[in-house]
Amino acid sequence: MTNIPSVDLADFLSDDPKRKEKFINEIGAAYEDIGFVALKNHFLSDELVEELYTEVEQFFQLPKATKLGYEREELNGQRGYVSFGKEHAKGKKEGDLKEFWHFGQEVSADAQLDEVYPDNVQVKELPEFNKVGMQAYRMLEKTGIYVLRALSLHIGLKENYFDHWASNGNSILRPIHYPPITSEPDNAVRAGAHGDINLITLLMGASAPGLQVQNRQGEWIDAIAQEDELVINVGDMLQRHTNNKLRSTIHRVVNPPRELWHTSRYSIPFFLHPRSDMKLDCLEECVDENNPKQYEDITSGNFLHQRLVEIGLIKK
Repeated sequence: MTNIPSVDLADFLSDDPKRKEKFINEIGAAYEDIGFVALKNHFLSDELVEELYTEVEQFFQLPKATKLGYEREELNGQRGYVSFGKEHAKGKKEGDLKEFWHFGQEVSADAQLDEVYPDNVQVKELPEFNKVGMQAYRMLEKTGIYVLRALSLHIGLKENYFDHWASNGNSILRPIHYPPITSEPDNAVRAGAHGDINLITLLMGASAPGLQVQNRQGEWIDAIAQEDELVINVGDMLQRHTNNKLRSTIHRVVNPPRELWHTSRYSIPFFLHPRSDMKLDCLEECVDENNPKQYEDITSGNFLHQRLVEIGLIKK
């Protein structure tokens, strides 16, 4: 495989059972093989993407002191600004060459959550920043829930199995700025090789290439999607819950060629997390004598805490 497969959400939303089954089979096969797809006909409009990138670029161009005023150390990087080099890949000591922002869940009135999420940090210099960010958050969350419905059917679960856990879940929208590289990186890259923590990640088109995915042969391939497609991949929580049936594939963001070091890169992933009390125990539909249970039982909240320690956002 030299590129990630492309699937069309319109097939799943169709009234034609054959088209719906086609989508379920295609995305299921892709996630069992390489763990990534490019998805067209999602709910995020071109206009909203353009508005969001405009707001994001304006935020990261603010003075450093202004941005640091939005860093909330007590929230362990879960809301607001996270400054350059704070996060690193699991098992790596060098910080990634990036700074980023976190928008979090704003729950509905009937959510009945067992936990309280932190409030989003409001950027007073940019009156549209938070509004546009949360509009994109909602469209990505909606898209993600439909992808999870297809995967539920692929696994052999009821279609709405994930709906309760993903709705009002602890999801994060993360606009990222990879600044120009000004000196020889000391073994550091824009994002070190890693698997994502969450159920699935939805990534809108980045402002420059750089994302690479490791296939089953251990080769790094460029993850290239069309402008109107989202790149969507399986995270470690979903791999764990499906007992390795669906693959959380290692990926990275490589540094550009030296002649492009002077350029910035912007990227905006949406990490779809479930509610923290969701059990990630291996599903019985994914356990048999050929694939015995691979993981101990754990909740998504406890798993998230472990991983935030491992990547440096929570200090021991």
